[in-house]
Amino acid sequence: MSISLEGVPAEERRQRIAAAVEDRGFVHVGQLSEAFGISRVTVRADLDSLEKQGRLRRVRGGALATHRGGGMPASRAGGAIESPFEEAMGAAEAEKAAIGRRAARLVGPGESVILDAGTTTMAVARALVERADLRDVVILTNGLSIALELERAVPRFTVIVTGGTLRPLQHSLVNPLGAGILERINADTVFLGCNGVHPRRGLTNLNLPEAELKQAMLRSSARCVVVADGSKVGRVELAPICPVDQAELLITGPSADRQALDDCRDAGLDVDVVELTT
Repeated sequence: MSISLEGVPAEERRQRIAAAVEDRGFVHVGQLSEAFGISRVTVRADLDSLEKQGRLRRVRGGALATHRGGGMPASRAGGAIESPFEEAMGAAEAEKAAIGRRAARLVGPGESVILDAGTTTMAVARALVERADLRDVVILTNGLSIALELERAVPRFTVIVTGGTLRPLQHSLVNPLGAGILERINADTVFLGCNGVHPRRGLTNLNLPEAELKQAMLRSSARCVVVADGSKVGRVELAPICPVDQAELLITGPSADRQALDDCRDAGLDVDVVELTT
């Protein structure tokens, strides 16, 4: 239910907007416009003003809370800060796009694919859509943004959303109820994202709910391909997913640490480093 702030003094309106961003962690411009009955132009101006006051951080499409209720930093997990999907999309864009194109080459007509939620898997989704030769592909995803991206390829693709509980920061669906469909399918390939790839500590993630669903994806797929930009290689995060040798292939970028990649190969993980086109 929306509450109109039209005609409300600017300072009071901005207080309400700041409180909404702080409460939810990340909010889209469109959500604020609809919730408060004001134009997107007004919302953007208010967000810009609040950012200058240090009360939030502007990111593409909306705003990110600098602090959540109680003075705790936004989205802290395992000592690291989890970036919202929109912010992460802007990091290592060229590398992620190249990873996505390489990953998409592994899929053939008639195959079934699981696409994990994330920005690198979003690059895989975009590359799959651009492959006009692909038909009769079934894709399951727990990423709402990815499902919308894949919609352009329907009816060439059949797109299935896993269901589950929404994590707004990543627009991802997790347990409870997130793994129900996964337990009933046998996919050819899962393209798995993660926040850490380490030769001894394995694949890890910033948050436990998504790590749990990634494990279910692994169990439901014949082949696991990890897609991760170079910044993830050598890192260890809070939530374990699996040892590196449970994945068939890591596709990463040229920014990855060479020694860490060699160690991953020694641990039983094939590695493919993409080249960036200029």
